[in-house]
Amino acid sequence: MELPPDLYFNRELSWLRFNTRVLDQVCDGGLPLLERLKFLAIYGTNLDEFYMIRVAGLKHLYDHSVVQEGLQMGHGKQLECIRSYLVAEQKIVQEQFLQLKEKLAQQHLAIQSVEELSTKNTEKLRAYFDNYLYPVVVPIILDPARPFPFLSNLSFGLILGLQHLNYAHKAYGIIKIPALLKRFIPVEKGVFVPVEQVVKQFAPLLFEKHSVLESMVFRVTCDADMEIIEDEGHDLAELISEGLRTRDRGDVVRLEVSEGNADLLEFIEHKMFGVTKDIYKSDILLNLGSLWELVNLRGYDALKSPTFYPKILAPLNGMDLLTDNAAIFELLDKQDVFLFHPYESFDPIVHFIENASRDKDVVAIRMTLYRVGKQSPIVKALTEAAHTKQISVLVELKARFDEENNLHWAQALENAGAHVIYGVPRLKVHAKLAIVVRQVGAQLKEYVHLSTGNYNTASAKVYTDLSLLTSNKQIAYDILKLFHSLSTGVAAEIGLKTLYMAPMQIKPKIMAMIAEEMRFKQRGRIIFKANALVDPTIIKCLYEASCAGVKIDLIIRGICCLRPQIKGLSENIRVFSIVGKYLEHARIYYFAHDRAKVYFSSADMMPRNLEKRVELLVPATSKAIQQKLMRILHIQLKDNVKAYELNPDGSYSKMPSVGESFNAQAFYEQEVEEHV
Repeated sequence: MELPPDLYFNRELSWLRFNTRVLDQVCDGGLPLLERLKFLAIYGTNLDEFYMIRVAGLKHLYDHSVVQEGLQMGHGKQLECIRSYLVAEQKIVQEQFLQLKEKLAQQHLAIQSVEELSTKNTEKLRAYFDNYLYPVVVPIILDPARPFPFLSNLSFGLILGLQHLNYAHKAYGIIKIPALLKRFIPVEKGVFVPVEQVVKQFAPLLFEKHSVLESMVFRVTCDADMEIIEDEGHDLAELISEGLRTRDRGDVVRLEVSEGNADLLEFIEHKMFGVTKDIYKSDILLNLGSLWELVNLRGYDALKSPTFYPKILAPLNGMDLLTDNAAIFELLDKQDVFLFHPYESFDPIVHFIENASRDKDVVAIRMTLYRVGKQSPIVKALTEAAHTKQISVLVELKARFDEENNLHWAQALENAGAHVIYGVPRLKVHAKLAIVVRQVGAQLKEYVHLSTGNYNTASAKVYTDLSLLTSNKQIAYDILKLFHSLSTGVAAEIGLKTLYMAPMQIKPKIMAMIAEEMRFKQRGRIIFKANALVDPTIIKCLYEASCAGVKIDLIIRGICCLRPQIKGLSENIRVFSIVGKYLEHARIYYFAHDRAKVYFSSADMMPRNLEKRVELLVPATSKAIQQKLMRILHIQLKDNVKAYELNPDGSYSKMPSVGESFNAQAFYEQEVEEHV
């Protein structure tokens, strides 16, 4: 039986509430100033992506009058709610930015307007403009011979009202500011001016024979989702390449403008072809994501949170992982290794691949790559090994916003001699895995790495993730079977024996384990830790378990469509979210009466993960790993500093600080420091 739509929170509004929790970190006066500014930058970049993908998709469905069954609200109503929510929240954003700007200036990190500068510094800006801006900005007067230019996604610049010195009629001009330019121009130590103010100050030099009457800063966001229509007659790499060429040419879905002349606003509204409902006027800087430039400045460590350096703990500490290629394999012959990043370093995983690429006894390496970053020691090791070993790599070309980077790495690997699989038709491969085949005496032996996170050394320092290194024969067999299914194109149709693989196995397995807990009624216990809970079937199963008396705790960082604490439906379910220094990215699923009890996974409880991706669900392989996973869950459930609880109305409340304050992320930092 289908449940009424109002028993599920709207996905988009739930996401907005997650970004509000990010904004709440900006408001936290207990955090260092640049830490708060960092969260403001994250808030801005999150919102950009939300508009490029989610709002763009809603607008497309609304414009084409697409009707979807079972929705709590129509697409038009969702768009209205999003606008109302963001307009109200924008006041908080602006207040917080202005407060931070004032406090940072007191700490000798000032964002100033041109008008605030001394004559000497204004002259410096003129020299900067002449040397670095004048050669690259493009001024355009808009007239029948020069129509309004194409604005690509995230275009940023000035719209101007102009008056020709010899004619009476008014004209309009535009200056596009290239993304390659610095956003904040240094004029002296600790004093910066936004680049758009510099361009505005010297705009008369760009429009000779004109006077500048008024100007307004603008920024556009476009539909950036690539529609890849896959069929057997097209090469996936070519389809992705074509999609990348057209991505920045999507329809405008948001226009941001600075406060300014009403005539200019009316003019640019008209040129934006009907996005007037998605215009946001701002009293502060546009493009909050550019604040990363200031967050990353050197010399301001006192304004940042103390840097934590990931540690290598037992049994890996003391091992020569850099030069002894065989050491890691000899260790895995004796025991599994389970790591909790970023508290425990990701370096052993990098060394695992590097050592395998150098070890003369290794005959083959197979991996999946989803997001590896621009500078990847892992890809470097694979390319260097490709001429002596069998290297097989699936590079997921459909990883959103990493398509271009992944296409580059796929081609580099192929050029080096590796066998490259360019994704799988109609599925994304989101499972994170590597398998090394090594000659040990007269036999071949396999060594496996499985993870909740990507092979990205940068994100591994700021995302919480889990890694398993093992030589377990059953797991190795499953991974080989999985990889063969990727090579032969049948991944959507197979199942594994020891592990569980989407799209065929994970959802039925989760549902079966929920049903098993229901048999134990009040003695039943379920804990989920995930990024998102959206799948309506899983949510319905959790509601049924709650009605049976099962106690359920859900640690869901982002979107949660389940409505907790509803009498007669979900009164036994509590939902928490932790938003802190690190991005909570690990997925853990605990069922008290299951044989394995606890699993980690690359999959969230979303239809796309469970039905449209290749994912893995991995049972704890030993008592020690089981206890480590369960302890992570219990430590996070104790958090009353960075944790929020979801209320029945969809809002979130900070956890009450009853007794001693407990920050789960800080606890793990301290514990790891003590165990080095």
